[in-house]
Amino acid sequence: MEVLNEIFGVHEKAMVLRQRRLALLGQNIANADTPHYQAKDLDFQKVMKQTSDQLNVNLSKTQSSHLDSGHIRGGDLIYRTPLNPAADGNTVEVHYEQQEFGKESSRYMATLQFIEGRIGSIRRALRGE
Repeated sequence: MEVLNEIFGVHEKAMVLRQRRLALLGQNIANADTPHYQAKDLDFQKVMKQTSDQLNVNLSKTQSSHLDSGHIRGGDLIYRTPLNPAADGNTVEVHYEQQEFGKESSRYMATLQFIEGRIGSIRRALRGE
């Protein structure tokens, strides 16, 4: 069973983080006209480094109040400083958010294709091809 947990390696965690980042970018775009809304993002490289470091350590919860190792803490969020601040205090710059959303969507699809490739390899191996 241990081998099955390592098939996707860091890509499984990357997929979850990419989903979280896409959700944050989508929230930013949706709240572009909300007064005092602060645009948020995820420091993907920082969180992935922490995650990959944790993959080398066997972590287990000893109490129900402990956070899961995959939990994204509030300290991992970045609040953007806009180049052109809005008069109402909103920090969302729609063009930038849309650009980042497009880039992250491409990265998400690449990660998904890699995982699908791994699954295809497993299927072929199970069929004896």
